[in-house]
Order: sequence, then C-alpha cells, then structure tokens
Amino acid sequence: MSRSLNIAEVPAALLAGGRATRLGKIVQDLPKALLDIAGRPFIDHQMRLLRRNGIRRVVLCLGHLGEQIQRHLGDGSAFDLQLDYSYDGDRLLGTGGAIRAALDKLGDVFWVMYGDSYMDIDYPAILAHFDRSGASALMTVLQNNKQWDTSNVRFENGRLLRYDKAHPAADMNHIDYGAALLRREVFADVPPGQAFDLADLYSRLVAEHRMIGYEVTRRFYEIGTAASLEETRRHFQSRSEK
Repeated sequence: MSRSLNIAEVPAALLAGGRATRLGKIVQDLPKALLDIAGRPFIDHQMRLLRRNGIRRVVLCLGHLGEQIQRHLGDGSAFDLQLDYSYDGDRLLGTGGAIRAALDKLGDVFWVMYGDSYMDIDYPAILAHFDRSGASALMTVLQNNKQWDTSNVRFENGRLLRYDKAHPAADMNHIDYGAALLRREVFADVPPGQAFDLADLYSRLVAEHRMIGYEVTRRFYEIGTAASLEETRRHFQSRSEK
C-alpha cells in the first residue's frame, strides 16, 4: 500500500520569471515579486501563506531580475522554509519550460503556482483530494463568470471537462485559479530546453482525462496589472488595520 502524500514533503514551484510588461514603469529595475504590499515585498506574503499551510520546500523559477529575488529570500530560513532556485538561462523558456528545467529539484509530485498571485486556499485538503484520486494532475478552478478574467474552464458536476486559455467558449464559467498539482510523469515526452506554455500542457492533460479539477471559492489577488496591484494593496492594508 502506497504512503499518503505529506504536504511537508511536496515542494512548490513558484513561477516568478516574467518581465512584468503590463506594469510598465512601476517596476523598471525591480521584479514585481518585490513590489511593496502593506509594508512588505509581495513575495513575503506568499512565503508566509505557504508556510502557514504546511508547505516547507519552495523552488523559485526565475528569469528577469531573478537575482534580486534570490538575494532577498536567501535560503528561506527567515520564513522557516527551504528554498531553492532554478533559472531560465540565456533564453526564456515559458512557464512550461521553466518547470521542466526545475524537475530535478522538484521530485515526483509538486505544486505549481505563480509569483504574482496570492491564493489563500486549503492546500492540505487539495493535496489529500489529489492523492486519493490517483490522477496525473490537478487544476484548482474558481467560478469566475468573467468577473476577474476571461473564463477558460468548463467544470460541471465536479468534473473538469475542458480547458482552453487561447479559445475560451461561451459554456466556460470557471477559470484556472493558478495553483496546480503535477506528477513528474506528465513531462515524460518533453525534452529539456524546450520553451512552451503550461497552458498547452494543461489543455492536453484535460483532453486526455489525466487532469482533474478542484473547485475553490475564495477569490485570488494578483499584481499583474496596475489596477490589480492597487486592489491587492487595498486588500492587505485593510487586513493590517483590523
């Protein structure tokens, strides 16, 4: 009988290598992960959230200005975390290529998250559901109804039926929330050094019935645009004032 997955042993890959082009002059020579949110760099809030949920190991997938993030976080001991780093190298690998490059640091099962999103959800419950399912991958989904972004997921009666980020359909009312669980096996046919988007891999896994969905209900906060950055700042400021 196989041993249940322990959240302390399942690392999280945090994709934080983007160029933040939508933020323009707000970032310039600063990675968006280090933007100030209620008196702390945004990534500090992320690290605390993961630690609070029992995650102990994080691999940061970095690219543009990534050295600044590594200098700030160091080995992770300030957050009671074990941190490691993986860099794109001379050319951008995209979200999928960045995870492929970090596989040797991630092991057989791992989380995938984004460095510009704060997702306050029940990570232990999601991992337990994934473990029981035996699936190759899990996507968290949120009933979005085009409220926060373009809905790109068809999720009905607890089943993940379709995911298409490039061609969203009218019957899609959910959105890819941004936290996923993957088994290393889903990268078996992907050669190292190949640049690609995780969305393409997810679409294929859903079509092959290898990726399940887990519906969350708490909205996310992100810092990808000037408007969402200000909304996130207001959210954290209101929390600190309570």
